[in-house]
Amino acid sequence: MNSTEKNYLGHVIDCSEDFSSVSNTFFNISEMNTFEEKSMTGSVSFKRYRRKERLSFNGISYPYEESASWTFPPDYEESPSHKISLSFYDSNIFRLQVNLDNTAPQKETSVMLEKELKAYPCKTAREKNSLVLTTDKLKITITSCPFTLEIRDSCGNLLTRSIHMDDSRCLLNYNPLPFSYVKRASDLKKTAAASFSISPGEHFYGCGESFTGLDKLGQKVVLWTKDPHGVQTQEMYKPIPFYMSSKGYGIFTHTSAPVTFDFGSRYREAQTIFIGNEKIDLFFIAGTPKEILTGYTFLTGRANMPPLWSFGLWMSRISYQSEEEVMETAGKLRDYRIPCDVLHLDTGWFEKDWRCNYQFSPTRFPNPQKLINSLKENGFHVSLWQLPYFTPGNELYREIVDNGYAVQDFDGNLPADDAILDFSNKHAAAWYQNKLRPLLEMGVAAIKADFGEAAPLHGKYASGKSGITEHNLYPLRYNKAVSDITKQIKGESIIWARSAWAGSQRYPLHWGGDAENTNMGMLSTLRGGLSLGMCGFTFWSHDAGGFVRKSPEELYKRWMFMSVFSSHMRCHGAPPKEPWHYSEEFLALFRKQVEFRYRLIPYIYEESRKSAEKGWPMMRSMFFEYPDDNTCIGLDDQYMFGSSILAAPLFEDNISQRSVYLPKGLWVDLENKDNVYEGGHWHSLPSGSLCGIALVKKGAGIPMSEVIQHTGQLQSDRITINQY
Repeated sequence: MNSTEKNYLGHVIDCSEDFSSVSNTFFNISEMNTFEEKSMTGSVSFKRYRRKERLSFNGISYPYEESASWTFPPDYEESPSHKISLSFYDSNIFRLQVNLDNTAPQKETSVMLEKELKAYPCKTAREKNSLVLTTDKLKITITSCPFTLEIRDSCGNLLTRSIHMDDSRCLLNYNPLPFSYVKRASDLKKTAAASFSISPGEHFYGCGESFTGLDKLGQKVVLWTKDPHGVQTQEMYKPIPFYMSSKGYGIFTHTSAPVTFDFGSRYREAQTIFIGNEKIDLFFIAGTPKEILTGYTFLTGRANMPPLWSFGLWMSRISYQSEEEVMETAGKLRDYRIPCDVLHLDTGWFEKDWRCNYQFSPTRFPNPQKLINSLKENGFHVSLWQLPYFTPGNELYREIVDNGYAVQDFDGNLPADDAILDFSNKHAAAWYQNKLRPLLEMGVAAIKADFGEAAPLHGKYASGKSGITEHNLYPLRYNKAVSDITKQIKGESIIWARSAWAGSQRYPLHWGGDAENTNMGMLSTLRGGLSLGMCGFTFWSHDAGGFVRKSPEELYKRWMFMSVFSSHMRCHGAPPKEPWHYSEEFLALFRKQVEFRYRLIPYIYEESRKSAEKGWPMMRSMFFEYPDDNTCIGLDDQYMFGSSILAAPLFEDNISQRSVYLPKGLWVDLENKDNVYEGGHWHSLPSGSLCGIALVKKGAGIPMSEVIQHTGQLQSDRITINQY
């Protein structure tokens, strides 16, 4: 589709590159031809352009030049018209649709949207050359010629406006890139570019679990699910085609095709949404960050509450290899008085490591039912790893292939060596769920939905679509399959997933993938979690201490602080992860951190419930909670945990204090109420005994429990409110 240099299996598709090829044909939006107010539909025309070489003082550029087509027969439109549709779904939610394929169906069922949407009434008025649509929250003005769409809030403040070629004040007429599309010379397919203005001082957030800087201004973000093998690249396990602006609006690009967001990277004055198919479908949501997320999750759904036990410690490693190892770990956790609710068995519970056949190894796990029962009696739940890819040596491989449960290519063959389950095939999804069913009925509490980022681009799916559409949808279908069978058997909403797309937040919970065991790995992990939270993911976790190698003790203890103040807490990765394999000092600190986590569970659970009801994250960027405080705009190394606690982890070796910004008001040290700080300022604050800095808003009441060993011991009459 793009540069042949990137034509390798699983490569990331950056559809913005189509606009750099001078061999393509460009169609820039021109005017609105017709519009019927009753149906809220009409047509818009686009003018044909080529990029013509221009030599100037030893420099070459390629500006636009209007160009008639050289086609035969002469029946093809020079200025094609395409259907436009405008609609509201709440007073602050506006939808713009432009269909660049006039033969395509106008309405298709979307798995990204939680429910069928009902239109919200608006007022319409005609002005000279414009159509004006208003609600009590939005004013949309569409100028017919040249076509411009302008979005204002109820006070008349400009939020953003579409960009027409006439808007260019640059010597190069392709800057800023106008609202347009290209027809590729390679296959005559179309790629769209929806371009809108950027205002001075505007900032952008979201895009999924993006590990780059929290503020996306000046960045280009490519949304294509990919295993990045770490957390310090631009690639993402969980790209989400949604972002919000500090100007008071968010944009949801309703598609599963390749998407690239350009936030002033190629030209500072324009934000451009590149879409790798022939439909532009954008939802604009106005309001504060909290109102925007509530609106976005009204469309795509909100998280159900996970079970109480999931908020306790998950202890894991790569990987417990036998019943004896599991029972030994459980016993030591209780002997050392380290609270814990979940023991996770990763890749080693099968007869052959990594070969997922949904069967416990008969030699190393001879009596899994007894194991699960014994653990349950001692307050432990069991989580199991698996994945939806089956290698040729797997005993299930032939069954999957022979029954047509695997993704195929357009010749009817497998597009890769593995048999990759096709979750768009309801029979394949049912087969898969029936493999999980006996495990859940045996007493397994949660399934780890690992991988999911490598659905074949060149596959043909049971949905009838190719990987262009299905690749990014694969995690959503996968998340749903695991969540649905777990809910059916256990009555609880819980998975442990790595990949995601828009709508996956309905199926909690997700974790941050395979983080490097470094300070930057820790910071990048936090950035990813805060960005994902601003896309409606209430629940999110990470592997304390990092994943790839043995956690350095000094890093591990600082990372554990961040885990205490995360929606969910898990220790996982290269062994050892268990604290008794480190120093006595570390073991004592680890116990104290986990004990404090368990004391805090009443607060965590109540704040989680409130957040899930609204579609808000538990781990909140400072901007999300304080959007009117300019200092909070770019802060990505401290965060709010729920509505009342500010957490500031330590990201450098062997430090005992750091600078923390406190918004206006008074802030009280969570561990020592005698320490009170005035907000509206930066402070250099000492680390508390938990190996990080935690503060509470003055006046907040934090419900806390006594120290318990697992959530089954939590008693409501033993919860006290600590007033700060």
